[in-house]
Amino acid sequence: MIDSSVFQNKTAKYVTLGCKLNFSETSTFARMLQDMGVREAIKGEKADICLINTCSVTEVADHKCRQAINRLVRENPGSFVVVTGCYAQLGADKVAQIPGVSLVLGSNEKANLIQFLAEEWGSENKGGVYHVEKTKDIVTFSPSCSRGNRTRYFLKVQDGCDYFCTYCTIPYARGFSRNPSIDSLVKQVEQAVGEGGKEIVLTGVNIGDFGRSTGDSFLDLLKALDDVKGVKRYRISSIEPNLLTDEIIDFCVNSKCFMPHFHIPLQSGSDEVLRLMHRRYDTALFAHKINLIKEAMPDAFIGVDVMVGTRGETPERFEECYRLLEELDVTQLHVFPYSERPGTAALRIQHVVSDMDKKVRSRKLLELSDKKTHSFYEKYIGSEAEVLLEKAAKGKFMHGFTRNYIRVELPPKLACDELDNQLVSVKLGEFNHDGSALRCELL
Repeated sequence: MIDSSVFQNKTAKYVTLGCKLNFSETSTFARMLQDMGVREAIKGEKADICLINTCSVTEVADHKCRQAINRLVRENPGSFVVVTGCYAQLGADKVAQIPGVSLVLGSNEKANLIQFLAEEWGSENKGGVYHVEKTKDIVTFSPSCSRGNRTRYFLKVQDGCDYFCTYCTIPYARGFSRNPSIDSLVKQVEQAVGEGGKEIVLTGVNIGDFGRSTGDSFLDLLKALDDVKGVKRYRISSIEPNLLTDEIIDFCVNSKCFMPHFHIPLQSGSDEVLRLMHRRYDTALFAHKINLIKEAMPDAFIGVDVMVGTRGETPERFEECYRLLEELDVTQLHVFPYSERPGTAALRIQHVVSDMDKKVRSRKLLELSDKKTHSFYEKYIGSEAEVLLEKAAKGKFMHGFTRNYIRVELPPKLACDELDNQLVSVKLGEFNHDGSALRCELL
């Protein structure tokens, strides 16, 4: 039994770095603390508890985590500082030594955040205390379905990964693939609907691998979620091309609630680089999935992850990647420069790409991405669409997304609180001032 009196009338600040999964988990942590009597600190107020949910996908991410921890310690003297997430799992001893850090929780322990807080807060321990299991012992699944400060809910359906790509540390940070039951996820969606949720994003580390723990399949999950009454929209956050089966694509074409929106990591458009990465597909399979989606859903938005400058990516192999992406009917590229990670198998691969070449290649792909996204948006100018609007500050533009993930902007004179979290019909107009959205008017 946890004594909640220690939490009463306390304040907390939350910082999240990294992926949508982290943001979903942080929202769940905040709700757990709120249920114990902790309120979120207002701007400028010193917090009693600071929680940082970290990322470790690159060395840059590690650096940002350290910066965030030091900033929170500096701005909240005497606060009980809790660090969790991937960086906490991979570098617990280093994080615990950062002055001001009170508690470090690994991937297995964060589910019991309240228990650890109750035990360690006010104890005689000086300096950072860490509780981190080895990767092979990470077996817990921490449920999460929360919207945080936004309209959309993020439902965590899976955690961990069994793939061990040569450049990646995520399996070491998150453990092996695991998932909860379909029934438990359906119940979480029903609760979200009861709270007014209309759009839910399915998140995880490798969500297409859903069912590893329970003997189900990702398609089984999609079918069950599609039958939940009251949900208007689902989006699949990211799914490996080899796990995006033709049957899943066919289901999304005919489903009631799954949107024509896919995010599919490619990482490289060179078969040789994919082999060096230990990816589980080739460019032919990837192209097949893109073409199949576009044949069935011509309006579909397709986002693609691409990593540039990996070991083994010679200039010729980068050009192969560029030509493939130029030819494919994708909508947007999420471009990441490769970062060396200690302990990964990629360090044994020959041919190292210079930082300057990484920047040049990144810029070239980002320019291609801008061109493709602009062209995709342009096709819908003058058309009608359904948009889920998000609350905006008074006097500011309201934003929202169409079914196929076009970002729209509603002018302040039409914006009002009553439109927050509402599905409305609009006419799409021209690009806004920076080309990041289409202006719209209500119908």
